Amino acid sequence: MADIIRLLPDHVANQIAAGEVVQRPASVVKELLENAIDAKASEIKLIVKDGGKTLIQVVDNGIGMSGTDARLSFERHATSKIEKAEDLFNLNTKGFRGEALASIAAIAHVEMMTRTDDDEIGTHIKIEGSKVISQEVAVVPKGTSMLVKHLFFNIPARRNFLKSDQVEFRHITDEFHRVALAHPQISFCFYNNGGELFNLPENDFRKRIVHIFGRKSNEKLVPVTEDTQVVKISGFIQKPEFAKKSRGEQFFFANNRFIKSPYLHHAVLGAFDGLIRPGTHPGYFLCLDVDPASIDINIHPTKTEVKFDDEHTLYAILKSAVKHSLGQFNVIPALDFEQDQNLETPYNYKDKGISLPKVSVNAAFNPFQVVEQKTNVGQRNYVKTNTKGWENLYQGLGTLENEGVTSNMEFESEAINGSIFNASNDPLDTVGTTFQLRKKYIITTIKSGMVVINQSRAHQRVLYENFLKNITIKEAVSQQLLFPLSLSFSSGEVEILKEIRENLCAVGFVFGTIDEDGVEVKGVPVVVTESEVQMVMEQLIADYQMEVAVDSFSQSDMLAKTLAKTLSVKTGEVLDKQSQMTLVNDLFACKETTLSPFNKRTYITITENDLDRKFI
Repeated sequence: MADIIRLLPDHVANQIAAGEVVQRPASVVKELLENAIDAKASEIKLIVKDGGKTLIQVVDNGIGMSGTDARLSFERHATSKIEKAEDLFNLNTKGFRGEALASIAAIAHVEMMTRTDDDEIGTHIKIEGSKVISQEVAVVPKGTSMLVKHLFFNIPARRNFLKSDQVEFRHITDEFHRVALAHPQISFCFYNNGGELFNLPENDFRKRIVHIFGRKSNEKLVPVTEDTQVVKISGFIQKPEFAKKSRGEQFFFANNRFIKSPYLHHAVLGAFDGLIRPGTHPGYFLCLDVDPASIDINIHPTKTEVKFDDEHTLYAILKSAVKHSLGQFNVIPALDFEQDQNLETPYNYKDKGISLPKVSVNAAFNPFQVVEQKTNVGQRNYVKTNTKGWENLYQGLGTLENEGVTSNMEFESEAINGSIFNASNDPLDTVGTTFQLRKKYIITTIKSGMVVINQSRAHQRVLYENFLKNITIKEAVSQQLLFPLSLSFSSGEVEILKEIRENLCAVGFVFGTIDEDGVEVKGVPVVVTESEVQMVMEQLIADYQMEVAVDSFSQSDMLAKTLAKTLSVKTGEVLDKQSQMTLVNDLFACKETTLSPFNKRTYITITENDLDRKFI
């Protein structure tokens, strides 16, 4: 039998390796930014076009490379960080495997311009698909400039799997946030399609957070500090009242490297237990400084998942530190049964003696006595009006009542609260043919038996079809707010709202100004109350970040589903008879009655034969 095992060509091996390192344009941004940081740059510029598909450029003022190093840096496993295996457990830099540039060059057009401070001229290298096109000397500024164009040009299948430009740009923005937050001592600039998005000067950690997430984020932050032999914890958590539906503002940094750790995330959630609403997530920006020998960052190709030697101790310390900060800064209400601050003596009255209050009473005062009021000179004198004959004002009312004038008058009755549905004019709706079971199901009778309806899922179906219809015909009714609402969001969340603004307006929302700090809401749909606007917006952003909306149709569908899920009747709500009957009629008037928008059954039918079998 002939030998069938053979070595892969270098360019094929590089493309396979690129599948692990470069998953999307955001992966390229991450690797290039980390290389610039390793080059000891103090200023870094990121330039992106078309969500990174057309161009990604990172320019830094770091130490640069010589011509030989520049050419060798594109070879696989070429690195200046590691000489022996033991060095893997003492890493203080970002890149160390030597895979990034080789993988990027295998699937894109790459240009590198670099120069060291000691050289008068630099190097300009062009590579396309691992093939060196040219290498020549050039006059370039100190530092390195990396251009990555036409990503996945030689792998069409991978390029087709990329999402829309908006989705890919959002991932790039997330990576930029992670790197910029981990290094506040470096100034960053971010340009997208020719426009400047971020200009972050060198600052401390708190100001860097405020520059990225808006001025209003400053009041949300609570500092966290803890210094032990195992770990040094620093950073900030957000106050419990600012917990959101989405998980956007949650960052862990281990030795200035962004990491993902569900285990440590659970520790922070444990510290917030009982302080935030169910289904919401607290924001945090926590930096962990540990011994490099006690952490393994080489267990994942993207180096975002790490392994700590003593995770249990780290879990306990982190949870304790967050709880301590919540209590130290009076975020958690304190229980003190010994004194009441409302009963404490003010400081100014501390040394004053006790005296009884004096009350003067004029015993001769008669409020019914007609007395001429004496006033100052130059003013008119006012005399109390004589009220004699007041009975004449009511003459004739008795005869009107006897003639039946008031008997035919209709008086406005007080509105009945508790009905969440529009009242129907059908007199049959008042017949008690429905009843609510366990505040979850509505049971109504039919000819063959009865129908058991899940009230929450049924209402979701009704609202979903109504919202989808309004988005399509763009004739939704909006109710104007007396006072516009100013809602605070991060810059990334504002960008999401801008993308779906047209569809939001189609369902009844009316927006004022939309800037980097938040949005102004002037009108809302009829089914949305003013108190629910913030919750609805947060849920929309959280669902949109799950990448379900990649085109206009799926965006409209996502919007209708989110609004239906957020505004529908929940399990545990009591409905009156009118609302129960209206919900039944509206459900069976829908185009799809059997399934909710999330493909779950809305009702079941129990026939009379099914009941008879139970008694056999």
